[in-house]
Amino acid sequence: MNRRTVRINVGKGYDVYIENGILSHCGELFKKSAGNTRAAIITDSNVANLYLEKVASSLKNEDIPVESFVFEAGEKSKNINTLTSILEFLAENRLTKADTVVALGGGVTGDLAGFAASVYFRGINLIQMPTTLLSAVDSSVGGKTAVNLSSGKNLAGTFKQPKAVICDPETLLTLPDGEFRNGKAEVIKYGILFSKELFDGFADGAKGKDIGETIESCVAFKGKTVENDEFDSGERKLLNLGHTVGHSIEKCSNFTVPHGFAVAAGIAIVARAGEKIGITQNGTAKAIENVLENNGLPIDSEFSVKDLVSAALSDKKRDGDKITLVIPQKIGKCILKDLSVNDLEDFIDKGKKY
Repeated sequence: MNRRTVRINVGKGYDVYIENGILSHCGELFKKSAGNTRAAIITDSNVANLYLEKVASSLKNEDIPVESFVFEAGEKSKNINTLTSILEFLAENRLTKADTVVALGGGVTGDLAGFAASVYFRGINLIQMPTTLLSAVDSSVGGKTAVNLSSGKNLAGTFKQPKAVICDPETLLTLPDGEFRNGKAEVIKYGILFSKELFDGFADGAKGKDIGETIESCVAFKGKTVENDEFDSGERKLLNLGHTVGHSIEKCSNFTVPHGFAVAAGIAIVARAGEKIGITQNGTAKAIENVLENNGLPIDSEFSVKDLVSAALSDKKRDGDKITLVIPQKIGKCILKDLSVNDLEDFIDKGKKY
């Protein structure tokens, strides 16, 4: 496919480049975005075996010195200990404020590497190179970084916008089916939030339209939202559709339920509850259930309402005695609703399938 470029007008602004095979010549875009600096590639043990050599070779072909750090793949590595190891690695290799961290991988890698880049020397350059559908359409764009704490998901983090995002859709061909479905949940989320056309494109469980076009659409939706609310104080909270319950499911499962699967269940629960309290248009929840199930995604959780509520009360979206939920009105339009923490149990109970 031809290169697609989406401009994200946040801070100094940056481009998201989407092109098949782009990792083979990512060095050119690295130099264009970050200049003639050293590169520290942060990646996990799965992605390292697939793409580390390709990316390092392209950077070296542009005379960019490269160091690399590989951590054990999985959500359980998204913690303070791994972050500390990355920071020590950057210091031991004498990276300077002028140098650049490259986040090569999925959402865990992007969050860890982005967090490290934001605090090392109080901030050095960052380039995101997503290799999963979830990170391509969502987590690599917008500047959120975080690690999990024992009390909950993403409770420690920063905002760190990258210098560029370099996305190669060919990397999605090496994803296990479950990981691709994990990313589909976020695409479907964008459809529910912003576009019935995007939502309907995944109705039959196929990959939808051209995957590069899908990534471009999601990035454009997210980019516009982030431009209007960089620091998550208003409109950007819409992007948390399904996440309050989803994060609770992740925590209750000790992070054995993947993020996208948890968010899918969270969206379905919220949509059913939304219909029962009169916010969500009748039939919307069933439409959401059908699309999720056709894409091999869950529509409910095995965990009890009490367990989900207990986990949700430590979620970072809680603000004192209230928590902000995102509730669909219809496909393509959602609203923010502040709910008392005392009413959360009843709301989630309304959304559970019994």
